[in-house]
Amino acid sequence: MYNKTVMDHFTNPRNVGEIEGSDGIGEAGNPHGDFMKIFLKIKDNRIEDVKFKTFGCAAAIASSSMSTELIKGKTMEEAWDLTNEEVAEALGGLPSGKLECSVVSREAIHMAINEYRKKQGLEPWQEEQQ
Repeated sequence: MYNKTVMDHFTNPRNVGEIEGSDGIGEAGNPHGDFMKIFLKIKDNRIEDVKFKTFGCAAAIASSSMSTELIKGKTMEEAWDLTNEEVAEALGGLPSGKLECSVVSREAIHMAINEYRKKQGLEPWQEEQQ
């Protein structure tokens, strides 16, 4: 059902854990029960470090792992622009009905970025703009 890349990120997820003193924390979930919490460390508008905790299926855990890999070292704008389709593509595809698992990671990233922006006294970004 899952390809080799998805299984690798599921069985050996990257960036699992929490960041003490993180600059932004985001949480998101979907009706199927998948839930992600992401922690960001920001330096000079770049994501210096990122960790996550996810409760969910193999696709949700793999999507969380891959999304953290894709945003590490990126600017906040680049991380904001990451799409669930890009996460799924980087995983080599997700089975039908599992694409929504990659949406949870995008939403959690957006929540964490906006928490950071609020802490800095900046307006939160909206979905259609930066």
